[in-house]
Amino acid sequence: MTVVATPPPPLPVRQRTQIPSGGLSPMLGRLAVERATGVLMREGGLLHLVDGQVVYAESPATPGLDVLLIAHGALDEDGWREAVAEAATRRRVGRFLVDSGRISKGALELCHLGALYDAAYFVLGPSSAPARFRYGEAHWLGPVHPVPVAGVERETLRRRELLRHIWPDPAIDEAPLRRTDRPAGPAVTPRQGEVLDLIDGARTAADISRALGRPAFHTLVDVRRLAAAGAVTARPHQAPGPDPLPSPVPDPLPNPVADPLPNPVADAFPAPDPLAAPGPAPEPSPLPPAQAPSPAPAAGAPVPADVLPPFADPHVTLLKRLRDALEAL
Repeated sequence: MTVVATPPPPLPVRQRTQIPSGGLSPMLGRLAVERATGVLMREGGLLHLVDGQVVYAESPATPGLDVLLIAHGALDEDGWREAVAEAATRRRVGRFLVDSGRISKGALELCHLGALYDAAYFVLGPSSAPARFRYGEAHWLGPVHPVPVAGVERETLRRRELLRHIWPDPAIDEAPLRRTDRPAGPAVTPRQGEVLDLIDGARTAADISRALGRPAFHTLVDVRRLAAAGAVTARPHQAPGPDPLPSPVPDPLPNPVADPLPNPVADAFPAPDPLAAPGPAPEPSPLPPAQAPSPAPAAGAPVPADVLPPFADPHVTLLKRLRDALEAL
């Protein structure tokens, strides 16, 4: 009897997703292939995806969709606040604006695409921080006009090349701007003149975009053209100056407590040291022996030396000198 060995079934192998090469963000390309839904968080901002397509983009360097709609007169502030209050929780703000008649579908799509491409340019810029993706999170605006990832990357690269062709130094895009001494020539357009009027040495291109209610990329085009004409430059970085020299410390004034004046009495009779160990008590001096009273001298007789008056004592003379010195202070 012949026994036939049956081979074991092959182990399941996970199919690896091919990441498109040449993209600005490998993670974004992988999410497009996966048809993922969620938000991609990068250093420059956010990209919102639905089924692998970009439906909205946000960046702190660009004005939002509400700013562009209100600045262009397509919507007023009250209409925008009402749409957000009514439909933001259902993530259908865009649909509410169209259904309520506050804006036409074509105008909404046009402003939406302008805001999307504008913010995506900064989101897909060079980054030193890792990107993250949060699955399943939908944007409150809702789907308006989804754009394929390849189209967003292609438009971003086209804008980079355009700015490089106008003025190759990208440092002017983020630095505070200042006007040069060279007057602007007659080639300055009215749009560039409005940008030029807001350059004060402190505002950046993003600040000017928000003040004018324009897409940030359009402002970058005007700023680089003004820089190429020599009318605008980036404000140079001011290095911190040297530390100030320490001021000379004056000699301290004499302290009457710390530096007392000389005291002749204290010098003559120094106070005992309270910390010194007590020594043996001095022995009392022996009293002189009692003597009989001397007879009074006769009249006209010389006075003996041993009966001189008390003021002739040398100790008394020393005390008188100390008294005179104290009175002279």
